[in-house]
Amino acid sequence: MPAGFETISGLAQATPSKIVFLVMDGLGGLPHPDTGRTELESAQAPVLHGLAARSSLGLSTPVAAGITPGSGPGHLALFGYDPAKYLIGRGVLEAVGIDFDLQPADVAARGNFCTLDAEGLISDRRAGRIDSAAAARLCQELDGFSLAGVQCLVRPVKEHRFILVLRGPGLSDALTEMDPQRLGAAPLPVAATRPEAEPAARVATAFVERARALLRDCRPANMVLLRGWSMYPRLPALAEVYRLRAGAIAIYPMYRGLAKLVGMEVLPAGETLDDQLGALERYWGQYNFFFLHYKKTDAAGEDGDFGAKVRAIEEADRRLPRLLALKPDVLVITGDHSTPATLAAHSWHPVPVLLHSRWCRPGDADGFNERACARGDLGRLPATDLMPLALAHALKLTKYGA
Repeated sequence: MPAGFETISGLAQATPSKIVFLVMDGLGGLPHPDTGRTELESAQAPVLHGLAARSSLGLSTPVAAGITPGSGPGHLALFGYDPAKYLIGRGVLEAVGIDFDLQPADVAARGNFCTLDAEGLISDRRAGRIDSAAAARLCQELDGFSLAGVQCLVRPVKEHRFILVLRGPGLSDALTEMDPQRLGAAPLPVAATRPEAEPAARVATAFVERARALLRDCRPANMVLLRGWSMYPRLPALAEVYRLRAGAIAIYPMYRGLAKLVGMEVLPAGETLDDQLGALERYWGQYNFFFLHYKKTDAAGEDGDFGAKVRAIEEADRRLPRLLALKPDVLVITGDHSTPATLAAHSWHPVPVLLHSRWCRPGDADGFNERACARGDLGRLPATDLMPLALAHALKLTKYGA
């Protein structure tokens, strides 16, 4: 058994009880300066708020206090994997998520099409979230470059996202990222952080310069940003660690890729939350663990659109009765990290958690929000504790010791 999982794996048992993790990406927020209320506090979400009164609440820390997590580490922690030990780059997650045939020696990067202004500074990190068809056409223009025996393979992912895969001998993923994560700054150069990565850095730099020339006259996508350089990892599977048959219902490729890497079966998810809930209903009898990913909360937070994030929460709330009608034995509703709209970025703030089962200890919560969760009986806990807690509430863990 992989190190770190010996105890939980020794206690885990296969049972028919069902667990659902509804991950509302970027769920946590901060108060709006005009109202003093967070997005969750501002939302008209009667189902969520009513459920909170019958559930255990808390706040989770995805990585460590003060650390702002990416989506990969945030989700790994939710599934019980120490994100400091099992670090997976965004490039691999996106590549696996679109079923790209990633080879062990390949180096993958997540790419964004972006917009540069006349001074060469970033005015939009996502090129207005161009549609997938437009991005696919640009990827065709960029695909096929090679240098010194290294191929540069470019594939579209979704909207403004794409992957770049370097394929050739002697490559390393020890490369710096181009995205400064803020507007008004120039793209950063790709550089090697270890000597063995110098060949990969030269190829990546040549690719970027080619992309700059090819996209110069395009609008709004006139440049690329590369980040998340990574190679294929090996992770212990959920079936091995927790005795679970797990299904993932996620629309965006990155989250499907992450699910595959931890041994989930990726199910058809469609394009909307209604489609996802339909898939949950169709496959309900075949799995005993479901990961259901909801992206809109994070996208609105990253865009700095407080009202859109509130509406995304309300949209999920209106559809929550379909999930509750399936009567999961354990339902966990949380996020992989906080994305406050007032910050327009991921943040280090702890994430609201709701855990519902017949075995929880409900408190006096007046709703599902950051303040109520701060008073909840789960307290402040590492996100890696949520999976063991869910297993316990589903009666999937035997007693430890005599």
